[in-house]
Amino acid sequence: MKTIGLIGGMSWESTQTYYRILNETVKARLGGLHSAKILLYSVDFGEVEAWMRADDWAAVEHHLTRIARRLKRAGADLLLICTNTMHRLAAAVEAAAELPLLHIADPTADAIKARGLQRVALLGTRITMEAPFYRQRLETGGLAVLTPTASQRQQVDEIIFKELCLGKILPASRIVYRDIIADLAAAGAQGVILGCTEIGLLIGPQDSPLPLFDTTELHAQAAVEMAMAEVNRIVG
Repeated sequence: MKTIGLIGGMSWESTQTYYRILNETVKARLGGLHSAKILLYSVDFGEVEAWMRADDWAAVEHHLTRIARRLKRAGADLLLICTNTMHRLAAAVEAAAELPLLHIADPTADAIKARGLQRVALLGTRITMEAPFYRQRLETGGLAVLTPTASQRQQVDEIIFKELCLGKILPASRIVYRDIIADLAAAGAQGVILGCTEIGLLIGPQDSPLPLFDTTELHAQAAVEMAMAEVNRIVG
């Protein structure tokens, strides 16, 4: 089994979900006391968020590429960035580490297409919803992507940064997300991508008339498949 290098802490609230899913998935596959081989570098998100707020993506890139190289030196065989937004820098991080990086949008797109869906809504930070890096990756895979209105995108973003990243799970915010999902369903969405790794802490299938695609869960499960590819060949 390969060692999975995690760039986490953005926020740690969802990184702990990654850790749980990775280990639960390996245990389910191998049984007994088996667990995932993981190297985790958890950043100080306060520093990173300040660079984002200042639109200093060069600083963010320098920080994440340095971390990626450290994870490689520590023995990681593959990398995960435990947040959707930072996949804006996925190519730079992968190149710096010279390790395969599992892009979070790829297993998400695979899961959507496996359900036979083509038109999906994307919820996430404003950067994820508005910048081209995420939408284009999905569209290249043949999906049509809907996002909420500008005011709704602001609401979604504020709930992420001011509540979910701080561990605040508020019923009023769950209602906001439900209403936004209902609007997106009325606009023709066939499913909803939870394109921020914290959103799954707030809403679940019971909150949506549409199927939800939780990027945290899909990313972590796909990482186990990647890490266990050699084991699978031997067993097979």
